Amino acid sequence: MDLAKLRTVSRRLAPPHSCHLRMVVGIGCIALLSLTSSFSEENPAVSSTMVEFHRLQDDMRKAHALHDTAAYLADSRKFLRLLNGSPDAVLQRMSAEAFCGEEASALSSYEQFVRMGQSSESALQSKTFDKLRELPHFSEIHSAMTKNDVPISTATRVLQMVDADILPEDIDYDSRSKTFYITSVLKRNVVAIDMNGHSRVFAEAPDRWPTMALKVDSRRGRLWVTEVAIAGFDTVSKSDWGRSAVLIYDMRTGRLLQRLEGPSGAAFGDMTLGPNGDAIVSDGDQGAVYRVSFNSQQFERLDDGSFISPQTAVFHPDGRHLFVPDYFRGIGILDIPTKAVVWIPMDGRYALNGIDGLYRSGRTLIATQNGTSPERVVRFQLDLTLQHIESESIIERATDTLGDPTHGVLVNGSFYYIANSGWDALDEHGNRRDGKVMSPAILMRVKLNAGAQ
Repeated sequence: MDLAKLRTVSRRLAPPHSCHLRMVVGIGCIALLSLTSSFSEENPAVSSTMVEFHRLQDDMRKAHALHDTAAYLADSRKFLRLLNGSPDAVLQRMSAEAFCGEEASALSSYEQFVRMGQSSESALQSKTFDKLRELPHFSEIHSAMTKNDVPISTATRVLQMVDADILPEDIDYDSRSKTFYITSVLKRNVVAIDMNGHSRVFAEAPDRWPTMALKVDSRRGRLWVTEVAIAGFDTVSKSDWGRSAVLIYDMRTGRLLQRLEGPSGAAFGDMTLGPNGDAIVSDGDQGAVYRVSFNSQQFERLDDGSFISPQTAVFHPDGRHLFVPDYFRGIGILDIPTKAVVWIPMDGRYALNGIDGLYRSGRTLIATQNGTSPERVVRFQLDLTLQHIESESIIERATDTLGDPTHGVLVNGSFYYIANSGWDALDEHGNRRDGKVMSPAILMRVKLNAGAQ
């Protein structure tokens, strides 16, 4: 989960899930809110790409305010390159092109946005697009966009969680006990649930901070969990804001074996485990990816500053690389020894942004995307090089029950994922928004194709 998600006015608390930042319409342009409330260029832990991200936002705002159309369009194009052609950045370029009177280019950007499976009716109501909406071709593209909001569901409901106020974030499965383990943001604990829906509290967060990421190490009998003192949450002491910890539990007894305090300002919203028992944790607030050694319990930073808001990583089959979804930039392939990152191309067709959870089965990547419009759970088929996407298929999109999907887990040829988490019912302080009623989260299941590679 990207904790920046908590600072948005258009999504959950209006991205790190940690919480996700989204583009919003403002002063006639598509603007971005500040990624984190505590962002500082002087903070050495903050990635260089995040600094560039903020500078470009500021440059776009200034150019727009001064009506400097050339600078505004140039900065929007730089922004598009920085975000590797993400649909939100395409929408930003479309806004700049319309603002500069380049209607034909703006319509072309609109077509690309729709081709990437996206829809944003609210953004299109901006006055910037008034002239665009009058053009004949606009209605044709708009009609195609509405099809991206048509509900799709190939999954089935496994169970509904009893407690509506749990706000589940991450999930994993212990094959030995046939038990799911789920972190709870609002209850600040870890819950164990069997296939019949019977649940029990496995452990309470020692600092009473929201529990976020979670991974089961059945082989070693360990459960790795993160707790995050989410900045702005009323349930978290202000003196703790910006702190994170990695917790290691004995799965048999539930006893806390280790509590490892993270670097200052870190927000460990996502995690994966390596075959040697080491944890890979993502700091969605400062753009960092760390390895936590199982043996030494030491933190080692793995990235070179290429990420803005990294989420749930997954290991490449060679063990040397990691697929790291960045909430804004898409899916990067991180070479662990060299720290170099290669980005999987979006090719103007695939929306690879807004990924909270990423999972791999052979050449198939499965993603929970709560930062796309609409939100969805999707399968991406990679080519033989594992560097390009051949095709995509939607598992679930725009249904009444999907809500904000968070994370999932692969179990015996099926993918289980959390739907209707409840993030959209909270404000930026972690309190229920006026008029919002939280309904129980749902565990969904889709059987993967038996012949999938």
